[in-house]
Amino acid sequence: MNKTLLAVACAALCLSACGKKAEEKKAGPPPTLITTTQVQSAAFEVAEETLGTLEALVDPKIGAEVAGKVIKVLATAGKAVRRGETLAIIDAADFALQNQAEKAEVKRLEALLVQQEKLVERQQTLVAKGFISQNAADDVKAQRTAIAEQLAAARARADIGSRSVGKTTVTAPADGIIENQLVSPGDYVKLGDPLFQLVSNQKLRAHLPFPEAAAPRLAKGQPVRLTSPQAPGKVFEGRIADIRPSVADGSRAIDVLVDLDGDGSLKAGGTVNAAVQIALRDNALVVPEQSVVLRPAGKVVYAIADGKAQQRVVQVGAKRGGRIEILAGVAAGETVALDGAGFLTNGVPVTVREAPPAAAKSAVPAAK
Repeated sequence: MNKTLLAVACAALCLSACGKKAEEKKAGPPPTLITTTQVQSAAFEVAEETLGTLEALVDPKIGAEVAGKVIKVLATAGKAVRRGETLAIIDAADFALQNQAEKAEVKRLEALLVQQEKLVERQQTLVAKGFISQNAADDVKAQRTAIAEQLAAARARADIGSRSVGKTTVTAPADGIIENQLVSPGDYVKLGDPLFQLVSNQKLRAHLPFPEAAAPRLAKGQPVRLTSPQAPGKVFEGRIADIRPSVADGSRAIDVLVDLDGDGSLKAGGTVNAAVQIALRDNALVVPEQSVVLRPAGKVVYAIADGKAQQRVVQVGAKRGGRIEILAGVAAGETVALDGAGFLTNGVPVTVREAPPAAAKSAVPAAK
């Protein structure tokens, strides 16, 4: 009897367990936990981005304009100088003496010319009275012309001598910083010998490498925004000044040039992050990049309706600031999956949880 009761109890337990398993199997997996966002219609900037370098447009190597011995150096490496500031002085004694001689020659010829002018006047009077021939008067005029030409040449030599005296004072051609001091007091320098290396960060040029595939989308005059780790928080505006006609052999990139007026915060040789504005769409449809996932059907987003995910195949455009442009497949205002979109399939039930404040407040990057 006891055995019979035990068998009946075991059978009941088995039936109960089977019933629970059937119910669990029928219930299916729990809904997927996701967050959602809405398809927004807003201004969207299409841009090409790259990392470039800065070059100083004013980067002169200051050389000696006259030969002589350096008697004083007033600028050293690292010193900030202003345009016209004296950097070094070359011995000017020999040039000054030579210039004195040239000026004396000018005065001698000026005196001769005055005397010759008077002689020409007298000769013309004598010709009028018939005392001398016209040929004799013409000879005096020719001598006057020759003296005048000699005077002009002497004045030119005197001016050159004065300029040479002035060139013994070496000055800065522009505002900047002395990068290298190449001369010391006592050095004898020849014409053209380098004395200083000056760097000015007032006029800069950004070299922006882009892949050659981007060439059809780039053109002179397009606006460019640049940022640099040298100036955190600052945005520098510019436009494409030129595009080099050749592709670099090593990198296979094209070189885009943007000229900038520096404010002292940027330095030559530094790096810049650049964004070239290709187009600006006023009413583009955009979603966060994580809402777009890759499936066998292509790139899709999951629209959320009635607690279920509905797969939508979409055509995507440009990406910018964590957002991606949707060209076709969804409409503005539709609710789509955000976090957890990669775990969804078509028709799967979902549970929506509230998005974090940072994600909820994120907006489409404003076009600048």
